[in-house]
Amino acid sequence: MTTLTSATAQTSTPTRTPRGRIDPRLLVVGGAAAISISSLLIKLADVGPSTAVFFRCFLALPPLLWLAWREYRRVGKPSRRAVVLQVLGGLLLGLDFALWSQSILMIGAGMASVVVNVQVVVVPALSWLVFGHRVPMRFVFALPFMFTGIALAGGVFGGGGTGDDLLWGTALSLVSGIAYGGYIFVVGRTGEADRAASQVLISTTSAGIAGSVIGSLWGRIDFVPGWEAFGWLAALALVGQVFGWMLMGHSLPRLPAEVGATLLLMQPVLAVLLAVVLLGERPGIGQLLGCVVVVGAVSAVSVRRTRAVTRVGSAG
Repeated sequence: MTTLTSATAQTSTPTRTPRGRIDPRLLVVGGAAAISISSLLIKLADVGPSTAVFFRCFLALPPLLWLAWREYRRVGKPSRRAVVLQVLGGLLLGLDFALWSQSILMIGAGMASVVVNVQVVVVPALSWLVFGHRVPMRFVFALPFMFTGIALAGGVFGGGGTGDDLLWGTALSLVSGIAYGGYIFVVGRTGEADRAASQVLISTTSAGIAGSVIGSLWGRIDFVPGWEAFGWLAALALVGQVFGWMLMGHSLPRLPAEVGATLLLMQPVLAVLLAVVLLGERPGIGQLLGCVVVVGAVSAVSVRRTRAVTRVGSAG
């Protein structure tokens, strides 16, 4: 998972924004909390995937344009290569948005957020396939537990459930997590803490187009979803898209990739808790066990790796 910060080796150098004085680990936790709310807002909006993706991205553009303009005046425009890669990353993010939105309607907000967390494992796998980076043996050992947990969380072994088609919804959420991992991998190659606004703007625009098209497989965009649904979608755009991803954009490039990935584990845990408290979802025992197995397997890959990096850093 070293790819997240490879394009920004100067992670120890403070950014030129006031956020640079804030511990980036706190920013990641805040961003994860904001993004974890996205699944609940999609559930509350009760609209099709194409509608959810369209409004999530479209309503986020005005504040992102304003933030990107301020950023441009401060640090200039990003490189052409960075823009191309961020557009590509946005296409993957759009695929993630569309499939994830549909999976939420099928298996529930909490479970969808746990299964999609497979992205934490996808990143080191891509790093190995594309760049030949060494994969620790604990990653290989954790894979069976990871996918067993995903199966349990999706109700494959009769773990109760909150949707009508748990197997299909879990499959969609799994593919969504793979696409999300691809997004982190691609954008992580060009991420810079002081260019977070332009990165989020470009990715959001690309994701909005791709996600709306893919989401149309489950129905056309409803441009008049009603005031209640519009309110939830506006909250989704501001909280989940602008606030959450801006915090991630400012913090992840300033952290070792392993630390950022570990802190992102807060997202599915928070989503499950919020789904139970706010939406009244009641996952079965098997599904809860799957959540524990997924988080445990991912922790085995990332937490120990983070401690190793810390020891190396302190030795130097």
